[in-house]
Amino acid sequence: MNPIHYTLLFFFGNLVAQDQAAYEVLTVAFYNTENLFDTENDNFTFDDDRTPEGKDVWTKTKYQLKLNNIGRVLSEIGTELSGSSPEIIGLCEIENYGVLEDLLNTEELQNRNYKVIHFDSPDRRGIDNALLYNKDVFTPKTSKAIAVFIQNNEGKRIYTRDILVTTGSIEAENFAFLVNHWPSRSGGEKASRNYRKSAALTNRRICDSLWAIDPSFKIANMGDFNDDPKNENVKDLLKTSEKANQFQFYNPMLKMYKRGLGSLAYRDNWNLFDQILVSGAMTTKNYEQFQYYRAGIFKKDYLITSSGQYKDYPFRSYGYNGYLGGFSDHFPVYLHLIKKKNPH
Repeated sequence: MNPIHYTLLFFFGNLVAQDQAAYEVLTVAFYNTENLFDTENDNFTFDDDRTPEGKDVWTKTKYQLKLNNIGRVLSEIGTELSGSSPEIIGLCEIENYGVLEDLLNTEELQNRNYKVIHFDSPDRRGIDNALLYNKDVFTPKTSKAIAVFIQNNEGKRIYTRDILVTTGSIEAENFAFLVNHWPSRSGGEKASRNYRKSAALTNRRICDSLWAIDPSFKIANMGDFNDDPKNENVKDLLKTSEKANQFQFYNPMLKMYKRGLGSLAYRDNWNLFDQILVSGAMTTKNYEQFQYYRAGIFKKDYLITSSGQYKDYPFRSYGYNGYLGGFSDHFPVYLHLIKKKNPH
């Protein structure tokens, strides 16, 4: 099955294209699911809070509601243009493979042809990255978890999430999807900056290696970077901008950030840590192949806190005053790639 066919009317600057042309639409999404944990205690990770006996009193009822909530969100991202749920979805803050199986068994996702790519990470809380893909669209070839090596000031290693790297093909075009969850800003942005610098340098080495193997790789580099689009680790080390050549990344979130938009809020300030970058090969406007069309932050009304001190913030599972029964403390982000339909 090809990505859903849809008819688009293009705007180039202030000019409207004279004719409507039929295009295929491919949706790539990313979502930080805010601690999507099962209810079982893992003796090898610090997941005790997310158990029935733990601080969060994380019961099977709460777990199932969380699964249903996340399933609903994933099923609706980008559908106003594509008519279907995303073909590619990056996820972070997933506890294990079993959680992903439970997620795909929810009513909203169970018939959507998704398959899972997942590796256990060395993160002390046991949270991982994962990739969901529509098996009728994307054919994976290789998958690997690449470790991010960081140390504290005493030279002791700090374990963080791996970078998930998957290569494969969509309609004979070579794609690579990277799923990131960089070290947090715990202790302050400045104090933790070098940890994310290590993640950025590792990420960039991965991309350079992929392009050394095949310069035609179309790379979608997504994740919760715990840095904004303007920050050095994203802008300079990953080589991102509002324009891109073959071996650089176009960051559509940079314009959104400049407009004051964000995917999470803290102390009345918005950050846009959740980003999807596309390599220059997807910005050439050669619509015989998949090209970047547009990006967005998915924030339907039901994902937004409607009242109180945190009005307009993401409606999360747990707030500062306890259980809320929401979705996540992040909004998902997504983008559309388009390609001319084959008339034959």
